[in-house]
Amino acid sequence: MPIILFTFVFALLLAAMPLPDSILWFQPEWATMVLIYWCIALPHRIGVLAGFFLGLCMDLLDGSLLGQNALSMSVVAYLSLLLFQRLRNYGAWQQAMMVGILIGISLMISQWVQNLTSVSADTVAFLLPAVASTLLWPWFFIAMRTIRRRFQIK
Repeated sequence: MPIILFTFVFALLLAAMPLPDSILWFQPEWATMVLIYWCIALPHRIGVLAGFFLGLCMDLLDGSLLGQNALSMSVVAYLSLLLFQRLRNYGAWQQAMMVGILIGISLMISQWVQNLTSVSADTVAFLLPAVASTLLWPWFFIAMRTIRRRFQIK
């Protein structure tokens, strides 16, 4: 369990990493990707509650409305748990497409909450992190699987 917690903390650190304005829109959703991976790999240990707490940490980190990321991450964790058997059987790029859809759903939920508080995006550029996450997923999956196997996490 400490390695799983470490991966969540490391993902939060990557999410907080400052980037230049020119590539800020392409920053992958690291925390969501880690959550999806652990929901697929260990559905009996990581679930909706882990997504909720990870989302709360993201809310505190981003300074966004408390519960915004918690709601979206809980939904992503729930959908990942529903689809984990299918996702395990998909090839790398099919899995990446599904992960992109899940992250897109997460971003749309966050955008919806922001619209309720009258802070909204003018374009659909808020979905660009889903594209970046989709492109990185195959390598991310291999790295996470290597960590899981190296530390024999079951």
